[in-house]
Amino acid sequence: MMSLVTAADLKAWISRGGELAILDAREEGEFGHGHLFWAVPCPLSKKELRARALLPRKATRVVCVDGGEGHAQKLAAYLTSLGHSDVHVLKGGTPAWKEAGYTVFTGVHVPSKAFGEWVEHHYGTESLDPPELQALVDSGKPLVILDSRPMDEYVKMTIPGSVNVPGGELAYRIGDMVPDAETTIVVNCAGRTRSIMGAESLRRAGVPNRIVALRNGTMGWELAGFTCERGQTRTYPAGTPKSADLALQRATAFGDENGVKVISRAAAEELLSDESRTTYALDVRAADEYAAGHIPGFRHAPGGQLVQATDQWIAVRGARVILADDDTVRSRMTGAWLRQLGGWEVYVVQEASKGATVSGPWKPQVPEVKPATTVTAQALAAEKGVTVVDLARSIDFRAGHIPGAVWAVRGRIPKIEGAVVVTAPDATLAHLAAAEIPGARVLEGGVAAWKAAGLPVAADRQTPPDEACVDWYLRPYDRNSGIEEAMKEYLSWEIDLVHEVERDGDSRFGAW
Repeated sequence: MMSLVTAADLKAWISRGGELAILDAREEGEFGHGHLFWAVPCPLSKKELRARALLPRKATRVVCVDGGEGHAQKLAAYLTSLGHSDVHVLKGGTPAWKEAGYTVFTGVHVPSKAFGEWVEHHYGTESLDPPELQALVDSGKPLVILDSRPMDEYVKMTIPGSVNVPGGELAYRIGDMVPDAETTIVVNCAGRTRSIMGAESLRRAGVPNRIVALRNGTMGWELAGFTCERGQTRTYPAGTPKSADLALQRATAFGDENGVKVISRAAAEELLSDESRTTYALDVRAADEYAAGHIPGFRHAPGGQLVQATDQWIAVRGARVILADDDTVRSRMTGAWLRQLGGWEVYVVQEASKGATVSGPWKPQVPEVKPATTVTAQALAAEKGVTVVDLARSIDFRAGHIPGAVWAVRGRIPKIEGAVVVTAPDATLAHLAAAEIPGARVLEGGVAAWKAAGLPVAADRQTPPDEACVDWYLRPYDRNSGIEEAMKEYLSWEIDLVHEVERDGDSRFGAW
């Protein structure tokens, strides 16, 4: 049953350990303006798409929070309707937490970003400033620059000459990409965390080269007066690297050092069937590898992003995590960092590729969805007097939408007279929203199908305006004004996270 819990009691629960999930019911942009350290976003607009994956065990203790708007009660009621038996609401929400003298954090993926700063301090990760990197490039000495972000971020902006190697792939592929120990390896991201984690992953793996993180990433690069490349797609060679055996030796040592356990597929199935503990099953390979074939029930969570944004996949403190890939290299590296970050009990699956597999992307189970009537892009283009409601991320709506479309968040769609067609990148979300609007239809294939049909697309960086982007915590370069100042503030925020975490006292990095 749902009950109210005070800030003091919740603080005690966190300190006591054991299984506990803290879900914030606000939209992610609102969440980013102030939340608890271990809180995980589960916005009301997407609760059906996220809740089951974040909370695979219904007996887990869950505390729902918000900013005092009443969203937490609605999320708690939904979880209770799913059969969760230990659901609570933080009395007074985040304001009450702050009033009790506890720390409120801004930003997103805070535990992961704070962990990155801890790693730099703990291991003494070497870094260099943009002018130092430029001088190194100009010197002509052997050098490689590796961008550790996903390709969609790399394409937008990167350091000139860099190659895209997402963080989870670095230790796996470095032997092929940089066989010469005399070559300096520079790892960058947009800011700090993935630069630090990428560089330190290579150092922890025992790669003999000089390895450094680019201090403050692409933001620091542009603040220093240099220009980023845009539209690049350079990346690592596909397939199993020739140096995979060396990578396995390195990853095994790091994983063993941090208590990562190796189990068979049969043992993994037994753990997943154990209802006494929450267990997450995650495949840490690249998206194309995952889609080609993965263990049934394993969700895709590329290793570098899993460490960078753990709260997208793991909500329960004290849970077990089972990781899978082809040969355990990426699993062991990722698992070792998860052990240090959150103290989760981590297992990797030996010979995961042997046995039954399923193909295709992961899709959440949403049994409550009721399919609405659909309309094709061509048919919609021929209609008159139809209002299109687009539920894409606000920054994606800015980049391209159907002319005349209205951007909205599900549950906050303004009242519209006349015919309505709903579109969303996730068709399930579109159907959920359409069911809440009398007579609404869903655009078949979404905006992607509209574009594929050669129909016109509008783009406007000002719509929605920055202040209306409640669904997305705007990065400095997403903003329409004050970008340089926002970059400086963001980098200062990341650096200060170590001190904020110390004041909060709820993290135990490295203390598994």
